[in-house]
Amino acid sequence: MPPLIEYMPYVWVTIIICAVLLEAATTGLVAIWFMPGALLALILSLFNLPVWLQSFLFFLLSAILLICNKTVFRRLFKKRPIVATNVDAIIGKQALVIEKIDNINGQGLVKINSQIWTARSADPDRIYPEGELVKVVALEGVKLICE
Repeated sequence: MPPLIEYMPYVWVTIIICAVLLEAATTGLVAIWFMPGALLALILSLFNLPVWLQSFLFFLLSAILLICNKTVFRRLFKKRPIVATNVDAIIGKQALVIEKIDNINGQGLVKINSQIWTARSADPDRIYPEGELVKVVALEGVKLICE
């Protein structure tokens, strides 16, 4: 039976392929950190260096990259805060009632950002008269829900 060292290049290539496939199947940078470690170990295996050294350097490099992912890389590529745009930007703002809001009769128009929207009350029993300022709390379809 041939020594284990002869099979090590195949082991490292298999680990690289599995890491690539796993990374392609996910979106969270899960296995990418094992690829450089396996590549280093593959290069070492081509020079017939001891299996323990190949394995040690594989785990060491992979661990260093994984730790850097959690600390350094996360800071460098920090997600920017989500800025509300379009319709999402309306929620939380005040609107002017231009036609009384009456859920029972299916009435209600408000003006916000120079746009006219159909509006309904968050409280089904509450009627808002024309000219009152209301706060937009939600959006249901094309209707603003106000209080």
